[in-house]
Amino acid sequence: MTTPHPMLAVADEVRDALAAGRPVVALESTIISHGMPYPKNVQTAREVEQIIRNHGAVPATIAVLRGVPRIGLNDADLDLLGSDGNVRKVSIRDLPYVIARKEHGATTVASTMRLAALAGIRVFVTGGLGGVHRGAQDSMDISADLTELSLTDVAVVSAGVKSLLDIGRTLEVLETLGVPVITVGSDDFPSFYSRSSGFASPLRMDAPAEVAAAMKAKWGLGLAGGLVIANPIPVDEEIPEAEIGALINQAVAEAEQKGITGAAITPYLLGRIVELSDGESLRANIALVKHNAQVGARIAVEFSQK
Repeated sequence: MTTPHPMLAVADEVRDALAAGRPVVALESTIISHGMPYPKNVQTAREVEQIIRNHGAVPATIAVLRGVPRIGLNDADLDLLGSDGNVRKVSIRDLPYVIARKEHGATTVASTMRLAALAGIRVFVTGGLGGVHRGAQDSMDISADLTELSLTDVAVVSAGVKSLLDIGRTLEVLETLGVPVITVGSDDFPSFYSRSSGFASPLRMDAPAEVAAAMKAKWGLGLAGGLVIANPIPVDEEIPEAEIGALINQAVAEAEQKGITGAAITPYLLGRIVELSDGESLRANIALVKHNAQVGARIAVEFSQK
C-alpha cells in the first residue's frame, strides 16, 4: 500500500479503504465546476459517487479547497464546487499557485491523475480526455492530460477523447508517448457523445478483469505512465457522430471568431454545444459519466483482487 502524501487531506473513508487494500476510484472536479450548470452538476456528482459505491468501490472526488488538495469530498464541499463562481480550473501547472494562495481549485484530468497517484489510487473515472486541439499545428494547444498519461501510473476511464478535439492527432501523440489505449467492448475508438470517432481503437478488451490484468502487467514491467480505458457511451444514449459533429463545428467557429483560447476554450465549447443541441449534449454527458463510473468501479474491484 502507498502511504498518501503528507500535503494531501484524505477523507477517512478513502484512507481506510486504501489502508485495507479495498478498491478506490478517483473522480475529477472540473466537470462539477466548469462542465455542467448548477445544481445539475452537484446532483450528478453525488449520483456518480453512489454508482461507484453500488459497484463495490469507494469514490474519491478530488479538488483543492482553501489551498489543500483533498482526496474525497463531503456534501458541503461538492456544493461549494458546484455553486461558487470563483473556483479556478486547475491543471498541473496551476497546482503550486492555487495551493500557495489558499484558493479553491477544480482539478482537470491531469491534476486529478497526479493527486490520485500521490494518494495511492490507481483507477480514475472522468467524462472525456483532453488532447490535441483542432488547429494545434498552428496554436500548439495540446492538453497536459496527454503528458500526464505518459508519466503517472493511473488508469483513466473515459468515453474517449472529447469530440471537439482532433482525435486522430491525439491518438498519434498517445502512441508516441507509449500510452496503451484500450477500448472496452468495441473495435471503434469512441468520441465522447458518440460510440464511434471514425478511428479504429488501437487495442480492445471486453472485460474489467482483462483491463485490470493489463494494468498489473504494465506496472509490473516497470513501464511508467497511465492507460487510457475508452468506454463507449451506451447505444441508447449516444448522439450520432454526424449530428453532433455539425454542432461542434459551429461552436468551434464561433469560438475562433470571439478569440477564445487556452483554458477557457473547452468550457465555452461544452456550454455552447449544450445550447445548440437543446440540452441533448448535457443529457449524453451525464449518461456517459455514469456509465464510466460503473465500468471504472468494476475495474478497480478486479485490480484490488489482483
